[in-house]
Amino acid sequence: MSAATIDLSIVWPALLAGLLVTSTHVPLGIQVLNRGIVFIDLAVAQIAGLGVISADWFGWEPQGWAVQAAALAAAIGGALLLTLTEKLWPDVQEATIGVTFVVAANAAILLLASNPHGAEHLKDLLIGQILWVNPARLPVVAVIYGAILAIWLGFGARIGRAGFYALFACAVTVSVQLVGLYLVFTTLIVPALATRRFAHFRISASYTLGAAGYAAGLGLSLISDLPPGPLIVCTMTALGVVVFAVGPRHAAKSQVATAEQRSW
Repeated sequence: MSAATIDLSIVWPALLAGLLVTSTHVPLGIQVLNRGIVFIDLAVAQIAGLGVISADWFGWEPQGWAVQAAALAAAIGGALLLTLTEKLWPDVQEATIGVTFVVAANAAILLLASNPHGAEHLKDLLIGQILWVNPARLPVVAVIYGAILAIWLGFGARIGRAGFYALFACAVTVSVQLVGLYLVFTTLIVPALATRRFAHFRISASYTLGAAGYAAGLGLSLISDLPPGPLIVCTMTALGVVVFAVGPRHAAKSQVATAEQRSW
C-alpha cells in the first residue's frame, strides 16, 4: 500500500469530522455572535470536558455511554446555569462566562493532577486528535448533528433562551470530544466573524470558509508533519481575514435588523 493511500485513509475521516462540525457550528456561531456572547462556547465546551474528565476519574469506560452522558449532563447544566446568570446579571454576563470557564478548566487540572497521563488528556481536550477520529463514530455524530440542525432550522427563536443554550450544549459536547476545544471555538466564531458584513449568502460563505479551513489545514499537516489541530485553527483564521478583507465594507441595515430580531 502506497504512502498516499495510507495518508488518504487517515485524512478522509478527519475531513468528514470537520465538515460535520462545521454543519452545526456555522448557524450556531452566527447566533452566538449576534447575541454578543462570544466566549460561551469555550465555557460550555470546557464544562463538557470537565464531565469527561470526571467520568474518567471515576474509572468509567472512556468511550462508553456513561462518559457521554456525564459530558452532556455537565454541558447542559452549565448552559442552564449561564441562562440563569444572563437573566439575573445581564450586564456582567461575559465576565460570568469567563469565570465559569476558568473554574471548569482548573477543576479539570485538579482532577488530572494525580493521573500519570493527565497532561496528555488535557492536550487532547484542548487541541483534539482529529487525525485519529474513529470512522465508526461519524454516522452517530451525523445523526445527532442532523437532529440539532432540524430543531434549529425548524424552530429557531421559538425554542427560547434556555432551549438555545441546551441545543448549543448538545452540539458542543459532541464536537469537543471529536475535534477538541480550540477547533470548536474556531469553527463557531471565525466563519461568523469573517462574514458578519455579508447581506447575502452569509451561510454559504461561512460553510465554504469552514470547509476550506479544515481541508487546507489537514493538507498542510500532511506536507509539514505538524499537528493538524493548530494548523486548522491558523489556516481557517487566515482565510477568515482574507474573506473579511475582500467582503462588503459595511453591513447592510436589513442584516443588522435581522440580527437584532434574533437576539431574543
